[in-house]
Amino acid sequence: MSLKVMNMKMLMLLQFGLLLVLLPDYIVEGKRDPVLYCGACRALVDELLYEIKKVNPKKTTEVGSFRIFPDGTQEKNKIPLAKSESYLTEVLENICDRMNDYSLHVDPETQEKSYKRFAPRDGEQMGTINFNSFQFNPDTSNYLKFACESVVEDHEDEILSLIAQEADSLADKLCVKKSGFCQISSHAEL
Repeated sequence: MSLKVMNMKMLMLLQFGLLLVLLPDYIVEGKRDPVLYCGACRALVDELLYEIKKVNPKKTTEVGSFRIFPDGTQEKNKIPLAKSESYLTEVLENICDRMNDYSLHVDPETQEKSYKRFAPRDGEQMGTINFNSFQFNPDTSNYLKFACESVVEDHEDEILSLIAQEADSLADKLCVKKSGFCQISSHAEL
């Protein structure tokens, strides 16, 4: 074996070992931290609903069915842009990048942990935030982003379906009923 090949193999093993050391326990042991995944799911829904609200409700897009009539035409329907699969898929591609605006929050009275948004959105007033209740850790946003990406990857079809159905309480339906990431009693505000 050449020295170059041996060095590359050692570098790959070192990188893999470093990756295992740096990843949190919930990934290495095959467990999912319920607070992290519930927080990621709820933050994802919060960001998604915020993006949908920004779209003018009068904007529509044409969607066609797979059915082609004998004369060669297709049935076309107009639906709100914010409910279209193409728009939502585009939003979902980058939504997890916003997890940097969330951090672990520990309720001072109950000691309950949840992830909450601490950064205001453009033009938004957030009111008084007690930053002492937040645990800021640079790795936290990376873990939350990873969990968010996992939620999107594993539940994209459910997300699109629930929004198309205009489901009320989207966070509870996705994060409690469909995915099981959150407990029924967990109604953490974001």
